[in-house]
Amino acid sequence: MGFRLPRIVTAKSSLRRTLSSSETTVVPKGHFAVYVGKDEKKRFVVPISFLNHPSFQHLLSEAEEEFGFDHPMGALTIPCSQEAFVDLICNLQSP
Repeated sequence: MGFRLPRIVTAKSSLRRTLSSSETTVVPKGHFAVYVGKDEKKRFVVPISFLNHPSFQHLLSEAEEEFGFDHPMGALTIPCSQEAFVDLICNLQSP
């Protein structure tokens, strides 16, 4: 049992292409924007296919419990650390 560093590096480089933190970025077809963070929120653009994954659905359930459907940000906000979100996305993108 060991770490597969090249796989992590590959996942993080593809993550940079998939996720966007720019507020002015147009959300491409097949993607959606979310805000992530407990105190300071950061915007990410992720593929719609992530909505089918149970781990991502769990985050959405937590967001519903914490914020309901009426949040002051006016967008989908996920209440977890940005590091945890990036780790989850890296795992979802790994083959």
